[in-house]
Amino acid sequence: MQPSTDSPAEIYFTDFFKLPPEVLEEYGAFDISLINNLPLFIDPFLLFNSEKHEYQRLHEQIIRYVQFLRDKSVAGNIDEGLLTSWFMFSEVKQNWLGFSESGNGGRGLGPEFARALHRNLNKFFTDFGQERVTEGSHLEKLTLIESGVGRDSVSDFTTNLIKRFLLDYTQEFTQQHVRPEYRRRVAVEKVQFNYTTETWESRSFDLPWDGEDYVLLTPKNMLTEDENWINRNGFIQSYSDIVESVPDNQLRAQINNYFSSILPKDYSSKEEREARTNVILRFPELIEYYIRYKEERGDEAEAYSEKKVTESEQLYINQVRNFVENLFALTKFYEQVGNTHEEARHRVMFLKDVIENKGGHRLFYADGKPIRREKDLQLMFRLTWFASPSNVSSEVNDGRGPVDFKISRGSIDKSLVEFKLASNTNLQRNLENQVEIYKAASDTSNALKVILFFTQEQQDKVSGILRKLGLEKSKDIVLIDGRDDNKPSGSKA
Repeated sequence: MQPSTDSPAEIYFTDFFKLPPEVLEEYGAFDISLINNLPLFIDPFLLFNSEKHEYQRLHEQIIRYVQFLRDKSVAGNIDEGLLTSWFMFSEVKQNWLGFSESGNGGRGLGPEFARALHRNLNKFFTDFGQERVTEGSHLEKLTLIESGVGRDSVSDFTTNLIKRFLLDYTQEFTQQHVRPEYRRRVAVEKVQFNYTTETWESRSFDLPWDGEDYVLLTPKNMLTEDENWINRNGFIQSYSDIVESVPDNQLRAQINNYFSSILPKDYSSKEEREARTNVILRFPELIEYYIRYKEERGDEAEAYSEKKVTESEQLYINQVRNFVENLFALTKFYEQVGNTHEEARHRVMFLKDVIENKGGHRLFYADGKPIRREKDLQLMFRLTWFASPSNVSSEVNDGRGPVDFKISRGSIDKSLVEFKLASNTNLQRNLENQVEIYKAASDTSNALKVILFFTQEQQDKVSGILRKLGLEKSKDIVLIDGRDDNKPSGSKA
């Protein structure tokens, strides 16, 4: 996909389709990046708990389809063709949300998810739609049983089952605000399920077109940045409160007795977690009490998700957009070419200068505190690579182990870039494994390591590691000072 040349910084939906951000904000949609997925997810609980009748109906549609799958699972074995048709879904990549290694491509819901859903519908979902403890039915129950099914799977499943709504929602905005040259009539598969024929149907819609594919908008009030409100980690962490909420004294005693019997005498936190998980499988009734516990705190879910989505907007949109505009204002940064190693080094060194000397460190702070996840730093770096002749791939492995970015132009000219936080406990081991690479001449190694620190203590730690390994003079290891306490007061977050 090639952005148009009207604007120097086209990263987000409103940039590509020449719209004021305020128009999308008023409509209530998230301003997605068309460079890379943003780590946001549709949480079905927000549909269930919403005061909007339209959202409640969407949740009812999800439950009806899961009931259909449950009935088919209980009836007997399902052949592979129907398992694929009914239980497996491609990722709706056109919404540009969720996890992806590069761009907007994800794994979708393949055979593993399909078989897990089929298996558990037959075992744990037999009363789905007729619950006696909870106020409603919840797809997220599957995440409490299967450790490999997380928020991305639930979000993908939910997105597929409400795709008709998202298409209508986007079409309405498109017809009102997107210029004709930026939209196209598109036939979309698996839009609506026909319960009479038991098949998925296609429909056509008038949608934004980015040059390669259509784009879907998502209302912000459906999204969350962290775990779903009903999630496995939350269940494990609130285990004691959930057990205490069980009104049946006999059942509660059986649960506590079983838990004590399987917990080692001198147990670790990991063993305690595993024991709690085993209790859940032995007494699935606990799942219902946990879900009721979360239902009773539904207002907290909406407030928390709204806060996290607002933080994501500030972090991934407002600060990145300001950062990129700053790059354009200060230099002809995006006109620099050279080979990929020179291009990558130039970008890294310029980022270092902006972060250390021009207030760019604010990009890495939220609520006055530094971000502690390398993935966030990698994503923000990736978002600045939109105007380059090079191909930028994420999470690649060229035989040296996985690396964050590969910058390439064909098979001959390629360079690797890896970002690490100084606080990473595996930093020294990671550098030890690649000492020879960083001691080699840069024109043969074509690898850059970028280490970001937020405190003097972290800086001293990294400097000590580099001296120990003889890498303190390596030009291909770049330290970036992200401290807030040594910058001019006017640039504080």
